[in-house]
Amino acid sequence: MKEAGVIVTTTNAIEGQRVTEYLGVVHGCAVMGSNVFRDFFAGIRDVVGGRVGSYETVLADAKDAALADLMERAKAMRADAVIGISFDHDSIGGDSKTILMVSATGTAVRLG
Repeated sequence: MKEAGVIVTTTNAIEGQRVTEYLGVVHGCAVMGSNVFRDFFAGIRDVVGGRVGSYETVLADAKDAALADLMERAKAMRADAVIGISFDHDSIGGDSKTILMVSATGTAVRLG
């Protein structure tokens, strides 16, 4: 995928491209808060079963924000691409754990 001039991929190589310089590890992070209503309905869904669409939406938004943050950092490094991207998801904060965090990490490279 090429976004805003930076190719991003979970693979360690880009077909047809040669890595000429490794610029280093680059990361992006997004921390998204939940809300009382979402938590209430998620609790009900936990009892009756099924998918919790509101949380899926928050996670998707956090993933997109983390990836955008990563790409901005890569552009600042003048990278052509970020390879080997991986995502990590976690919940943070007290017992309720209603704050969701997504981080994206990869290797910024120049191509030739």
